[in-house]
Amino acid sequence: MLRYSLLDLCPVNAGEHPTDALRNTLALAQHAEKLGYHRYWLAEHHNMPGIASAATSVVMAHVAAGTKTIRVGSGGVMLPNHAPLVIAEQFGTLDALHPGRIDLGIGRAPGTDQRTAAALRRDMHGSEERFIQDVLQVQAFLAPLEGNPPIRAVPGYGSQVPMWLLGSSLFSADLAARLGLPFAFASHFAPDMLMDALTLYRNRFEPSEALDKPYAVAAMGFFAADTDEEGEYLATSMQQQFLNLRRGTPGQLPKPVKDMSEIWNRVEKAGVDHAMRYAAIGGRETVRRKLREFAYMTKADEIMVTANIYDQTARLKSFEIAADLFGEMNDKAEDKDCA
Repeated sequence: MLRYSLLDLCPVNAGEHPTDALRNTLALAQHAEKLGYHRYWLAEHHNMPGIASAATSVVMAHVAAGTKTIRVGSGGVMLPNHAPLVIAEQFGTLDALHPGRIDLGIGRAPGTDQRTAAALRRDMHGSEERFIQDVLQVQAFLAPLEGNPPIRAVPGYGSQVPMWLLGSSLFSADLAARLGLPFAFASHFAPDMLMDALTLYRNRFEPSEALDKPYAVAAMGFFAADTDEEGEYLATSMQQQFLNLRRGTPGQLPKPVKDMSEIWNRVEKAGVDHAMRYAAIGGRETVRRKLREFAYMTKADEIMVTANIYDQTARLKSFEIAADLFGEMNDKAEDKDCA
């Protein structure tokens, strides 16, 4: 059975306040829980007026407290921005508050621009080897105690919060394989190395105490509505947000527009279309076909959908359509297995 999950960037709509975004996030998480989504992840970004999840663990606490069964996680925490002990304590605390429901997804990108990264006290010259050591240190802080270590994460030690490695390149895929950890690929905005990363991860995977076989998640945008025209209309908010980011003018999530040709040029359109190449956009039949193609191509154990849609009602409906389609796919798979 194909698991399906949701990545929320906690978008702040144009003209609104982060309070509104956080309220919408909780409503969406509660909706996703009712629809059978397996996990709900939030992403760390900084200095972006259109994203309200910078303090990722705090927003996770907000979502976990307002839900009951859905797993809540980071997709991800950008580990070089933080001391490993701090992350172990934060996620150990979340696990103590919501036992068995917390995921720790880790990435190594800054999640922001270079000046903001410096303001976060990020080591701008940190090596790949440093990142690996930080990952191992977080693992150690969350593991059961051995002996009487001089430093321990409290809460945290012994919680063994499930750790994931996230990425958009081969580096994280290789590291996840070597450490025997689950892996999630950010194909919702960085599609180029998706298949190479999944292949490398599966081929090099080494079983561990955490995982006995590879487990891969692939992410995709999902903008569904009653008609193709309406789905395409909803997706223009995300297209504008990508465009503004590429222009160096990040802002709040824009209202959708009827005609993007008045906003971007051909080169910009090509760049945004490429970044969103795996997005399912349109009416039910169109997104059904795109979803099936993506699932067949990636052979992912789990698909994570995401969408910055300006209208909250339309956003809830888009993820409802996604849940229906995932249910259809699983029903067909079950019928095939029983035949």
